[in-house]
Amino acid sequence: MTTASGQGDLAQPPPLSYDILSWLLASVALLLVLPLHLLPALLAGLAVYELVHLLAQALKLVRIHHERPKLVAVAILGLGVVLLLTITVMGIIAFFHSEAANLPTLLNKMAETIESWRAVLPAFIAEQLPGDADELRQSMVSWLLPHVAELRQAGAEAGRTLAHILFGLGIGVLVALYEVQPREPLGPLARALQARASRVGDAFRRIVFAQVRISAINTLLTAIYLTVVLPLAGVHLPLTKTMIVITFLVGLLPVVGNLVSNTIIVTLSLSISLAVAIMSLLFLVVIHKLEYFLNAHMIGTQVHAHAWELLLAMLVMEAAFGLPGLVAAPIYYAYAKDELVSRELV
Repeated sequence: MTTASGQGDLAQPPPLSYDILSWLLASVALLLVLPLHLLPALLAGLAVYELVHLLAQALKLVRIHHERPKLVAVAILGLGVVLLLTITVMGIIAFFHSEAANLPTLLNKMAETIESWRAVLPAFIAEQLPGDADELRQSMVSWLLPHVAELRQAGAEAGRTLAHILFGLGIGVLVALYEVQPREPLGPLARALQARASRVGDAFRRIVFAQVRISAINTLLTAIYLTVVLPLAGVHLPLTKTMIVITFLVGLLPVVGNLVSNTIIVTLSLSISLAVAIMSLLFLVVIHKLEYFLNAHMIGTQVHAHAWELLLAMLVMEAAFGLPGLVAAPIYYAYAKDELVSRELV
């Protein structure tokens, strides 16, 4: 018998052959997702499934005892989640295509700001600055996410990516429906694979939902600074709404996204004055420290990992698989760490 202190705990039983096989199959499947460009489908499916699962528990749909009403309720909930996600994505796309908030306007404004500061900056600094919006765009991509070819390919294959996302959304709903249906007992390998899939879903929920909360907090504080603090000081930055939306979207990537939004805000602050840029930089440094603290407590606690571990995983995955690897790294690392912790290996 185990004790509360953990002394006398029974040793973990050795893994069986089907456990080992399920780990190998899960690892191969997750790695193949990246070169096969199926990450959008995987993320879409996991998002729908986890949202339906959480909402079903919140609405106490699991307490419905009759099979048909429960299936109908979960199906309606799943379709509602898909519709909500679709409307959200389309709204974001429409926002960035609007005349006052498109990305070319933002890049042009940043280029104008940098150009206006060339005359007052030392020559060795001015020579390193981009000269126009196109050069700025290239510099930002090269510095932050050096994957121009990948981004161009993603744009060229937008229709295919959209189809994958739609398939992922549909699969997520079907899996949620499968969970509430009575079924025959599974074989040992199927149970082991189901356990692997469940851990992947748990890792997605813990990482993504925690990062959404962190990004929302950062975005709220940034919005207060841009729309309240600066106007009270008589300062009105251009493209404020665009910066707020970008802060939330790029903030979904731990730490890296914060650097992207900080660069944009400080650069646009220079269009007003050096004092405003310094004030923005000081404020964003505080926000950056807050994000590091939140990552350590909200994500680190969930994954039993420090922020540097996630950053190292992101660096390795980015080097191996490019931009998709950077996005998938926190989820994959959380899953791998969970598997190791469950076997008391780390």
